[in-house]
Amino acid sequence: QVQLVESGGGLVQPGGSLRLSCAASGSIFSIYAMGWYRQAPGKQRELVATKPSGGSTNYADSVKGRFTISRDNAKNTVYLQMNSLKPEDTAVYFCNANRVHTITGNNDYWGRGTQVTVSS
Repeated sequence: QVQLVESGGGLVQPGGSLRLSCAASGSIFSIYAMGWYRQAPGKQRELVATKPSGGSTNYADSVKGRFTISRDNAKNTVYLQMNSLKPEDTAVYFCNANRVHTITGNNDYWGRGTQVTVSS
């Protein structure tokens, strides 16, 4: 069974920084893309950033220039460096692993989420 475990959320002041991490565990042969989504209260879940293997990174317009996504394929881990945080970045951040190849086939997986709160 594949599990995604996020860490690194918390409370930060506007203009501050946080770094999120997400590690995928299980009998994984490969992962096509890993990324981050977020959901604020009363809003739909939205894409923050994704990073496919060997492909170009995709960012939401609202985070371009402030957030940076990176991957360590050997560790099946994805990171999200968040700088210049704004109150509107407050949300639960979810890790996603897309097309995870295991012995049972290809599936998508989600983490449980980590809360990021930007407030003074």
